[in-house]
Amino acid sequence: MTHLSLAFRFFQPHGNCVTVINPKVAMKRPGKTDTLFSALRQSAKPEPVSAIEKLIQDGPDRELCRINALAFAAKHKLNEEDVIAAFLHGARLGIFDMSWNILCPACGGVLDSGATLKTVKQAEYRCVLCAEDCEPILDEIVEVTFTVSPRVRRIVAHDPETLPFIEYYRQVFWSSGVDLPDDEALAKWFKETTLDAVELSAGEKVVLSLQLPEGYVIVFDPVLHMSQHIEVTGEPARESQSLSFVMTRDHAPSGTAQMHPGLLQIALENRLNVRTLPAIWIVSDKVHELVSKRRPFLTAKRLLTNQTFRDIYRTDTLDVDQRLKITSLSFLFTDLKGSTELYERVGDLVAYDLVRAHFRILNEIVAAESGAVVKTIGDAVMATFPTPHRAMAAALKMREALQELKGDLLLKIGIHEGPCLAVSLNDRQDYFGRTVNIAARVQGLATSRSIFATKRVVTDHEASKLLKSNGIAATPEKRSLRGIANQIEIFEIP
Repeated sequence: MTHLSLAFRFFQPHGNCVTVINPKVAMKRPGKTDTLFSALRQSAKPEPVSAIEKLIQDGPDRELCRINALAFAAKHKLNEEDVIAAFLHGARLGIFDMSWNILCPACGGVLDSGATLKTVKQAEYRCVLCAEDCEPILDEIVEVTFTVSPRVRRIVAHDPETLPFIEYYRQVFWSSGVDLPDDEALAKWFKETTLDAVELSAGEKVVLSLQLPEGYVIVFDPVLHMSQHIEVTGEPARESQSLSFVMTRDHAPSGTAQMHPGLLQIALENRLNVRTLPAIWIVSDKVHELVSKRRPFLTAKRLLTNQTFRDIYRTDTLDVDQRLKITSLSFLFTDLKGSTELYERVGDLVAYDLVRAHFRILNEIVAAESGAVVKTIGDAVMATFPTPHRAMAAALKMREALQELKGDLLLKIGIHEGPCLAVSLNDRQDYFGRTVNIAARVQGLATSRSIFATKRVVTDHEASKLLKSNGIAATPEKRSLRGIANQIEIFEIP
């Protein structure tokens, strides 16, 4: 048992106080690694590949665990889409292991983690630290991170039992979206918010004596995700109080214990076959201030609507019985007007080449605007975008590009934004719900080169700015859509 309460030796287990862990480790099997990066350079842009290669060669261990692709792009001043594509191709080649993490929206802790989205099986996940339940919504609480493969470079986090107390929280418990301070500030924070902490080996027991302050206290183990909440109120206790905290795999959730300020004898027992890190936390404004500092991270929603991801993981994203919620996704539908007449007018060969060129242009524009083509049906395209303004930008570019394509092709475009379900249909990742139906029906209204979009799209702040910057005034009118009960306000974008 390593006792952490007095010296707060959080950076190195067993008492050796070190603040930097393994700052530079040579890559394993450099010949093989060179081959992997040579292959990566064939698939991804050179700038992010060079930055990634340098990180693996020279970066500290912690920076290679659960890499936040968006933070990496910001740090190196690189295009986010290029960085995401590089990490995805790196994962395909085996340079990185991709992780899908379920997050607590309150504290940012990782509640569960899996190698694929197929591991997300529960309808709800519970954060025992915050005592909150959360649904695994793909655009809010499922993040995607990348950890260097042990075949490329071995890091401490590959053996989480060897991570010191603070590093376990930094690298394993908290998500990449929590903007944590530097080592000194984080150590100070732990010291101010933790009454006591221990490292217990498998089967080990310990009894701690501590003074309970008035307020709210939590006994928490981040390895097992087990907690005991304690409300400390009333007159100070005249005699020593006692509490038992037994760590097991099959622990049942417990309610809040009521105790008095004063001396507490707390028995901690680890019945697991791995090390645990129980600590007694004082819940205060300091705790809320730390976990409320967030930074952007790569969400599951954004990855599902990324063209590189769809190209690589075309048939291996969701199980057929999975139905995962997305609260906001923008759908763009297109169709060629008069394509049948085109074949009659210019002949099969020329028409076929024009239609293929149209598909190529649309695919390039969708990918450039952080979107993904979900499927094509005949001459029609269904694409998704993470935000309405991205869909609108793509629509404007599509319309302009098709004007420059010979053959007088007329592209009908409809856009709508809203909640939906990510599902698996016909061996591909697809979407289902009212939002999808409305988007398809809106596209069906188009009869000219005007783009048709719903109010939710046009009134989006960034989409509205985009239209104004292009000198476009959208005209609204109420329209009836087939299969939709109520009329919907549709905007025509000339």
